Amino acid sequence: MSRFLPAIALIVLSCTWGYTWVLIKQALTYASPFAVAAQRCVGGTLALILAVRLSGKSMRLAAPGATVLIGLVQVAGFTLLQTSALVEGGPGKTAVLIFTMPIWTLLLGWPLLGERVRGKQWLAAASTLGGLMLIIEPWNMHTSLLSKALGLGAALCWAVGTILIKRLRQARPVDLLVLTMWQMIFGSIPLAIIAAVLPGQPTHWTMDYVLILAFLSVASVALCWWLWVWILDRVPAWEASLSVLGTPVVAILSSRLTLGEAFAASEIAGIVLIGSGLALLSLFGWLASRQAAKA
Repeated sequence: MSRFLPAIALIVLSCTWGYTWVLIKQALTYASPFAVAAQRCVGGTLALILAVRLSGKSMRLAAPGATVLIGLVQVAGFTLLQTSALVEGGPGKTAVLIFTMPIWTLLLGWPLLGERVRGKQWLAAASTLGGLMLIIEPWNMHTSLLSKALGLGAALCWAVGTILIKRLRQARPVDLLVLTMWQMIFGSIPLAIIAAVLPGQPTHWTMDYVLILAFLSVASVALCWWLWVWILDRVPAWEASLSVLGTPVVAILSSRLTLGEAFAASEIAGIVLIGSGLALLSLFGWLASRQAAKA
């Protein structure tokens, strides 16, 4: 059963992060974009602090320099660029540019982590990345160059944060929950400062917004970032990055079903290719575990 836990965690992660895009769109009717970003990260930080305290773990910061860098890149940098991309180009194709992250992780993971895609694994990688390209449609994007650059910057921050976490875990043992808590603390501080300094509409604290913010904070930020770190500790960075491409599929499905929009043919083809790639990754992992068990 334990060998299926990473797959289960990735399903939970993809579904939660996928539906998060719909909730962020709804949250923006109650608060400014940077206020939403800061509030959900601060809320996630508080949830993680509570989880660490309830678990009885020590809150000692084990690797200050590396953890600060991870927090600034993967939390502050990613969230800031993600929010800016949404502001500049809206929540359409530009936002999905963020999920070019697996491409950057593949490129960085080889020289920095020694993690190579081998043999038949390239088939799964090609299918998954091909599906991503069909969903993004880089040849048919009418958004501004700035919006595209911001989306790609967010993807690069996520990929760099992924590599930094893997390198930290290779260098020394660090409790994953405590690491996630501290990276959220260091990442939330600049976001809170930016939200306080930049002008924007005041937050309308209705019950609907509180419920949306609670989900974004506890599930999307606290739970999912901890799950992401936990998954990275168990599978190669490139494999985890490809597997999380279920997120844009869930985002498209939930957005279309919620708003009653029609599916484009390229989206359907992209979803099929991504699903095929993820199925191949799971199949190859299952076969490898069986061969290891026989050996």
